[in-house]
Amino acid sequence: MLTLTHATKSFGPVQALRGVSLSLYAGEAHALLGENGAGKSTLVKILAGVHRPDSGELTVDAQARQFHGPADARGAGIAIIYQEPTLFPDLSVAENVMMGRQPLAGMGRIDGRAMNAAVGAILKELGVTLDPARLVRGLSIADQQLVEIAKALSLNAQILIMDEPTAALTLAETERLFRVVRSLRGRGAAVLFITHRLEEVFAECQRVTVMRDGGWVSSGPVGDYTPDSVVKQMVGRDLGDLYPPSTSVPGEVALEVRDLSSPGLFEDISFTVRKGEIVGLAGLVGAGRSEVARAIFGIDPRSGEVKIGGHVIPAHSPQAVMAAGLGLVPEDRRQQGLVMDMSIERNANLAILNRLRSGLLMNRVAESSSAGDWTTRLRLKAHRLTDPVSSLSGGNQQKVVLAKWLATNPKVLIVDEPTRGIDVGAKAEVHRTLSELAASGLAVLMISSDLPEVLGMANRILVMREGRLVGELSREQAGEEAVMSLATGQRRGEVGTGSTGTRGAA
Repeated sequence: MLTLTHATKSFGPVQALRGVSLSLYAGEAHALLGENGAGKSTLVKILAGVHRPDSGELTVDAQARQFHGPADARGAGIAIIYQEPTLFPDLSVAENVMMGRQPLAGMGRIDGRAMNAAVGAILKELGVTLDPARLVRGLSIADQQLVEIAKALSLNAQILIMDEPTAALTLAETERLFRVVRSLRGRGAAVLFITHRLEEVFAECQRVTVMRDGGWVSSGPVGDYTPDSVVKQMVGRDLGDLYPPSTSVPGEVALEVRDLSSPGLFEDISFTVRKGEIVGLAGLVGAGRSEVARAIFGIDPRSGEVKIGGHVIPAHSPQAVMAAGLGLVPEDRRQQGLVMDMSIERNANLAILNRLRSGLLMNRVAESSSAGDWTTRLRLKAHRLTDPVSSLSGGNQQKVVLAKWLATNPKVLIVDEPTRGIDVGAKAEVHRTLSELAASGLAVLMISSDLPEVLGMANRILVMREGRLVGELSREQAGEEAVMSLATGQRRGEVGTGSTGTRGAA
């Protein structure tokens, strides 16, 4: 249905694409894989009509095409479903789907009844129970993505490009999305699927294309690949263990939480984290894990007691928490962890600006030295530290957030979804960093929806469900079935306050 042959694209001296080729077939889901910065986004923008290639040939339905804008791509039957849907929140589902193409009644007025009926038929065809008349505001990300898919079908799109569609979805929402994708394939649509989750590739896709450093590496049926071979082609090297072994022995208690509650969010949460250990906090999305982290850090109101290094920390005071030696890497790095228009080095120093002042002015030499030290240790890939942090890939942005908190020399580090939305190479480096920090004596509380990550990294695993702590598993007890049984309420486990088990090789 679509063929892109030997496409190149440069932005000034930077060559983003180097002779990339791609073919999409009717009835197939095709995975486009590569590290952040591999050129996937540039390729998608060419298919979307946002960029024009410097060279190369694009054919759709065996006809040569040159897109001069997104309208040309839509006219050719191509629709893009982005990770963050771009809908009008104060308009209805039907109004968003039919935007600019609303059916008209007499006197040129919009025929709301006909519009709702048409969109309702599309949603029914997708097997989706959404009211066409309800406002988009308040819909989950998963439902918003389904609205985008309905919009694509209303435009008779036969080629759908889905960019990280499951990054913010629960397991149930992900399965529902894949049911819709299978339905689209059954209708003869071609789906280009961009993801960092390899398990989804091997479960749902029929064909794979791997990119690296702006170039094409390989394409073929998914059966010709294994997870290890995909990773090696993406990064150009063997990564070794994705979850590095640790021999560190947990020491004294660094973080103690007692009877922590926040009305309507969670209640009676008690646990400890010791020096030199990584404690995983697992559970389904909505279980209250991030809310616990925010309450510990003093962002959200809470009752109960938090001790750092044996000292009670007052509630509602992030300043007191930071002074006591706790850092928080938040779930949403772009909105809560970084100031995107600021430089890399300023972001890396945000938590220690007071230390870098000379009177009323910043000591630029000290600022540059501090940022350079941590970004070097974390193997940050950047052109200049004075560039805006928005210029970095997702994985490198995550390293800047880590650098910001490591510069404070913390005793305890809470990391919330530390590898969400970053590629497998950057993920391995983040895991290596966390393992090394724990080995040096840092206490780490890791919140993650990636169950293999929790199982591979944690000494102990705490499981939450519906705002309560429902179980604690040692490294030896933990397994996917055991964790999910607790998270879904199939069984209860013992909730302890700490252990001295060691983490072995994954």
